[in-house]
Amino acid sequence: MNAIARRSLGLLFGALCAPMVAFASPAQPTHEFSLDNGLKVIVREDHRAPVVVSQLWYKVGSSYETPGSTGLSHALEHMMFKGSAKLGPGEASQVLRDLGAEENAFTSDDYTAYYQVLASDRLGVALELEADRLASLQLPANEFDKEIEVIKEERRLRTDDRPSSKAFELFKAMAYPASGYSIPTIGWMADLERMHIDELRAWYRQWYAPNNATLVVVGDVSVDQVKSLAQRYFAAIPRREVPKAKLPLELQAAGERRTTLYLKTQLPNLMMGFNVPSLATTATPRQVYALRLAAALLDGGYSARLSTRLERGEELVSGASAWYNAFTRGDSLFVLTATPNVQKGKTLEQAEAGLWRELEALKKTPPSAAELARVRAQVIAGLVYERDSITSQATSIGQLETVGLSWKLIDQELAELEAVTPADIQQAARTFFVRDRLSVAHVLPEASRNQESRHED
Repeated sequence: MNAIARRSLGLLFGALCAPMVAFASPAQPTHEFSLDNGLKVIVREDHRAPVVVSQLWYKVGSSYETPGSTGLSHALEHMMFKGSAKLGPGEASQVLRDLGAEENAFTSDDYTAYYQVLASDRLGVALELEADRLASLQLPANEFDKEIEVIKEERRLRTDDRPSSKAFELFKAMAYPASGYSIPTIGWMADLERMHIDELRAWYRQWYAPNNATLVVVGDVSVDQVKSLAQRYFAAIPRREVPKAKLPLELQAAGERRTTLYLKTQLPNLMMGFNVPSLATTATPRQVYALRLAAALLDGGYSARLSTRLERGEELVSGASAWYNAFTRGDSLFVLTATPNVQKGKTLEQAEAGLWRELEALKKTPPSAAELARVRAQVIAGLVYERDSITSQATSIGQLETVGLSWKLIDQELAELEAVTPADIQQAARTFFVRDRLSVAHVLPEASRNQESRHED
């Protein structure tokens, strides 16, 4: 090994052994203020390029909906582009396109958000257009009649005709017995078929108020500039009474739940989910950070336990994953999936037993300090890399604020992950990876049901 190689190896080793928090860039200057009408505004300065991202987040999503009236939040997101008192359908989007801006929107269980990415000296245009549709959305019936057909087709393409999406939708409906997280964001097809424009008008009046929204601006701007623009375009919009939304809390011990789904898929698949708290609902935040690292221990790249032991070692599965969303406004799920290695004759039952062995191993023996250090380094490096993007920074801020947490957590997150010990991961596994919190779905090809029927005959 030559001198240059030895020096490079030494630098790499030192980097891996040093606390990863040291590699996080200093916190960007971030400012928070509210208008008199209740609109919260968060500005994060990032002057590396003359670009800005503007996002307006509303505290409403599918978990706010009720059985029989699902899909309202997502349908309203579509209709927000269909005209206001000042502009006709699609005209606001045309203005932004002419400026070279990128715009879009997204709906989830917990929020609906609208964003623009554009030159920082054009921020005023984006805010004027956003304020206009908050204040005076038109919701014409003829536009709704066309758009609901687009939404139904979106549901067919993304869910009904995609077995993996259909399976996860039905799995969620079982895994969340007590909360609105059982509702698909796009809505059930039966509810889309009978949705009426008056429902969307009522949903808009109910939830789209400045005091139920957060404006996030990240990029080459100053707080004084944003404050002036926000005051100019949003201050005159009156606050409205907004319903008090309860957290989507789950049953801690709903009992083991199981389903078998026969879908148009080529390979069998397994889904397992444990009802767990999120950062917004936990009494012990350390447990949440421990669960995040547990997911990475199991499924954090080539060296993770599931791929090393079950896929390449035992050749039990052809693929496996583990993931956990800590940033929901209600209780969350810790999810594992696996596809049995059918070429080796492995079954869903064997794959499930293999996943349980890995969970039991976490309960019995805490991970070594070296394994945890490697995994933590991967997680933190990923976060640091992700935060290089102004859009990612804005999205992290908006999500945290909208689920009831604080944007300040993004600047504390790395230190919280550093503080997790092997014993914390073991304790979290013992607490949450139990059958009383478990939902299991076995997904099988439709052809196998036909074979079973013939065998029964």
